[in-house]
Amino acid sequence: MAVSSGEGKSAGQHDPVRQAARERAGEQGLLFDEQPTALPQGIGYRGPTACAAAGITYRQLDYWARTELVLPTIRAAQGSGSQRLYSFRDILVLKVVKRLLDTGVSLQQIRTAVQHLRDRGVNDLAQITLMSDGVSVYECTSADEVIDLLQGGQGVFGIALGRVWREVEGSLAELPGERAEAAPDAEGDHPSDELARRRKARRTG
Repeated sequence: MAVSSGEGKSAGQHDPVRQAARERAGEQGLLFDEQPTALPQGIGYRGPTACAAAGITYRQLDYWARTELVLPTIRAAQGSGSQRLYSFRDILVLKVVKRLLDTGVSLQQIRTAVQHLRDRGVNDLAQITLMSDGVSVYECTSADEVIDLLQGGQGVFGIALGRVWREVEGSLAELPGERAEAAPDAEGDHPSDELARRRKARRTG
């Protein structure tokens, strides 16, 4: 399944059903009214920070990295002594994946959606709304497309990436980051890294 693009309709824009859909979309923040700040440059975030900002577990983060669903683009883990570093955009995608999972979308469908996001590029992310009925994932790039999907189907769930951007930004403001060019640290130097602790425990236990 490819991520579908909703198609706006010019007729019937003011009928009661469409107006109700527009109001619903506005309440959910799906009408492209978010204005995210510039993408943070040169800052990376370790695994525990990415988990906290995206609302996922370390087990999920590790599994998604190993299966290449969401890879850290600043620095991948290279051996037992290195730390993954995730970019702001990586964490944004992690949070979107979590939202899609929560709606019941299959992992296979999510992989397709994630690839589509990668292909879109950084500057376009904030202007996209992803919508799902729990089976398919739709991309909307205009308010009319959002409203058409809302008025046409029951139980459609929308994810406005501009709003998710702001949520991630707010979370990361309270969490540690580091310069992307920083050299990897020794495995035991960061007790907050759960995977490193487990490996160390296995070696010493």
